Amino acid sequence: MATVTPNFNWPVPTSTDLVKDGATAIEALGDSIDASLVDLKGGTTGQVLAKASGTDMDFSWVAQDDSNAIQNSIVDAKGDLIAATANDTPARLAVGTNGHVLTADSTAATGIKWAAPAGGGKVLQVVQGTTSTATATTSASFVASNLAVTITPTSATSKILVFYAMCNATQGSGTYGDYQLALYRGGSAVWNMGNTNFGDVASFVNSTNYDSGQYLDSPATTSATTYTIYGKRTVRTLYMNEQGVSNLGVMIAMEIGA
Repeated sequence: MATVTPNFNWPVPTSTDLVKDGATAIEALGDSIDASLVDLKGGTTGQVLAKASGTDMDFSWVAQDDSNAIQNSIVDAKGDLIAATANDTPARLAVGTNGHVLTADSTAATGIKWAAPAGGGKVLQVVQGTTSTATATTSASFVASNLAVTITPTSATSKILVFYAMCNATQGSGTYGDYQLALYRGGSAVWNMGNTNFGDVASFVNSTNYDSGQYLDSPATTSATTYTIYGKRTVRTLYMNEQGVSNLGVMIAMEIGA
């Protein structure tokens, strides 16, 4: 009488079987093995074998991108993330804007989103401009100096804090040495600093002053923005950043997150 294998119950012929009816016993064993391995038949290039159920020897051929696995096609760009829109439902979250951070948001489809860093008052970037070139003017209207700085805000809600420091002088005859400075953004004044007066006696023919200040601006843009110091005089010649290389004019622009 044939025995069976402990794992798959294949009928294994005994020595008595082989003597009495060997061909039949071997055929029965072969048929059992063939039936057990039938799921291994087939498949195409690139497919892999996967369990079809918890039953022994129950398999199926599937693509390497298993339908139960996260598919390669779910992402299509550098920086994409995989999130979920519901239970067992993966989804793509596209890469965010430079400088943004990943933020939880229950109203978003995936429950997360890219957003500007939360909280205001954070310095996002600092840019400096300098000049060693003097600018002379006898105009009673504002004229641009060589002291400027350009900054490109990362967010339209950011504020820009501008600092400047430069040496200025008036030279020439006249009863007083009066001048005025202003901070321009592009072609428009955003801060008029008022008059600087060296006195009203004729002996003050060459007067030098060191000017500095700061202004908080709201440009509401993400385009490159240039800030420049302008100046005008009343009577004498005004020299902005007077003495040139020996007195470096400095301007700093800081982007402050909203």
